[in-house]
Amino acid sequence: MTKKLVEGVFSAVVTPRDENGNLSESGLQTWLDYLVDRGIRGFAINGATGEFPLTSADELKRILKVVSGVLNGRAEFMVGVGAGDVKTTCRLGDIAIEAGAKGLLLPVPGFFPYAQDDVVSFVRAVANSLRAPILLYNLPQFTTGIHPQSTLELVSQCENIVGIKDSSGSLDTLRLLRDECPEACRVVGNDGALPAALNEGLADGVISGVACVLPALIQGMFENGARGIVSDAMLSALDQFIRQLDTLPTPWGLKVIGEALGIAKASFPFPLSERRQLQREEMTEWFSQYNTALSAIVS
Repeated sequence: MTKKLVEGVFSAVVTPRDENGNLSESGLQTWLDYLVDRGIRGFAINGATGEFPLTSADELKRILKVVSGVLNGRAEFMVGVGAGDVKTTCRLGDIAIEAGAKGLLLPVPGFFPYAQDDVVSFVRAVANSLRAPILLYNLPQFTTGIHPQSTLELVSQCENIVGIKDSSGSLDTLRLLRDECPEACRVVGNDGALPAALNEGLADGVISGVACVLPALIQGMFENGARGIVSDAMLSALDQFIRQLDTLPTPWGLKVIGEALGIAKASFPFPLSERRQLQREEMTEWFSQYNTALSAIVS
């Protein structure tokens, strides 16, 4: 059987920044080391969890220099190349390829609503310009959704579009690819959809934001789910964490948890309101008890 581009658990990584919004290279290095030491062997850089709209091309070069240096053969990485046009997307793709990325994650441009023929036209233009394996990145919460039939068309007709990371929460596209194009790489990008995807045998891999802070939970769920033996306790732990995480924008919540774990100081793209500051404090307090209980489940 041909090995697919993403198999098993990849961690979607936050982009640590200092209080002035500048990239924290030391924070990123520490976070990557933390995850590698806990068995993560695949990473997604500069995706939604990494707040890719904030990343300039020059910053991506610096990020990937750190990533390449820290991983140095210990793990592989994919890179998100989200941008508003083909030219910028391809520039980011070239940077990622030069840095040694295993492949690229390609979202649809954000802000404006696009029709499906726009989506297909954009993806074809990028795919024709970049000589690297590409996973479509379906992120309908923030961009135009890539419909299942559009996905099937692109994977079937574009040689270097090799599958999809589907963060929609729906399993329709993964089911269609399993049935019509089984050689395509099917990656779950929404942690809440992972249990159902594993139960149906739909997931070659998962690119997980939760794995950025709780790698053992997602690794255990993926490994056990493939054998159909995910415990109720593990399912409950994932559900509890996602519900708590959803009280803040996901990257913010992951940074709060990362700070609670002692990985890196949390920072945000603009000052927190009083309500958000209270939520931050409540999440930190909640996590202290949750993490103690989780240790017994994943040990």
